[in-house]
Amino acid sequence: MSDLDLATWITILATWVLAVGTLAFAYWQLRQNQRLHSASTLLDLRERFFSPRLQRSRKAISTWLLKSDRKDEPTDWEVTFFFELLGSLTRTRNLEKRLVRNAFSTWITAYYTGLTQPIDLIAQWRAEDHDPLIFADFEWLARQIIEYERGLVPSPESPGSELEQARYVLEGDSRLEG
Repeated sequence: MSDLDLATWITILATWVLAVGTLAFAYWQLRQNQRLHSASTLLDLRERFFSPRLQRSRKAISTWLLKSDRKDEPTDWEVTFFFELLGSLTRTRNLEKRLVRNAFSTWITAYYTGLTQPIDLIAQWRAEDHDPLIFADFEWLARQIIEYERGLVPSPESPGSELEQARYVLEGDSRLEG
């Protein structure tokens, strides 16, 4: 092997190492940007969740869900559409599940429980409209959170049933100003 051949091989190897290193750094940088974007979007969504407009929706839906006689359905369902959007963004990994869980799990599980217990209104609406996708992403997200939380705290020793915990959150939202 001549010196020229060795120099050529070293150059080729160094070029490959540089290319692979550049790709690895670009991937790392892209991942960091995705995380920052997810966190920024989540902060914007939290701000929206506490806005007067969404607080009015939370008040209307929670008040209705707390009634034993749910005849007159509210017209403002924005809070449930908000959770559907949150579920969709999380399911497609545009938002990190851990961040969503930390920011919204209390409300997601409370509203989901309120919509599904003691009567599963989501299943009822799906059957009535022949649309299995009604609140599908909201349901997916709620079940992810419930499953995660059950893994942390065994059900028999948890303080109160899911319905009692949901009722507590919904009662708080029913007293919101708006």
